[in-house]
Amino acid sequence: MNTEQQAFLNAYLATLSDAERQAVPETIAEYFCADEYNANECARLIDQGIKRASCSLKACYEIENEPYPQVGRLTVVLNWAQQPVCIIKVTEVSECPFDQVTAEFAAAEGEGDKSYAWWRQAHLAFFEQEGQALGVPFTTQSPLVLERFKKVYPLDNHETEQVSA
Repeated sequence: MNTEQQAFLNAYLATLSDAERQAVPETIAEYFCADEYNANECARLIDQGIKRASCSLKACYEIENEPYPQVGRLTVVLNWAQQPVCIIKVTEVSECPFDQVTAEFAAAEGEGDKSYAWWRQAHLAFFEQEGQALGVPFTTQSPLVLERFKKVYPLDNHETEQVSA
């Protein structure tokens, strides 16, 4: 995490109690997707509360030696320029084969027209390309790691009112 990203995270952590800070299992900073347009679009969708879920190939965690996501993990969501946009907290982690992802989960990803058909087409192409790049064959039976999350910082005025009510 660079200085700007850490300062953004620290501003959020300062709003938490000691117990809440100690309960955070991990903090990371990252952008979503693998290109500038989609990284910026995902950051925008997350910041607006539209994108509340994401998925990835399970094999990538092992190949890239990346820690498996944990409930409670905080992510500083970055745009392509590595600037912090917002912070999310993982609320659920599960696994399922690609072809068992539900329409509800696809809609929670908040991308495209939010339909299952759009999600399936876009993610088939993405995971096939990612699998090839990593040397991992991708099929519709390949296991995915599904994450659900909520935006925790900064909260918009209407979000603040809902939290305190």
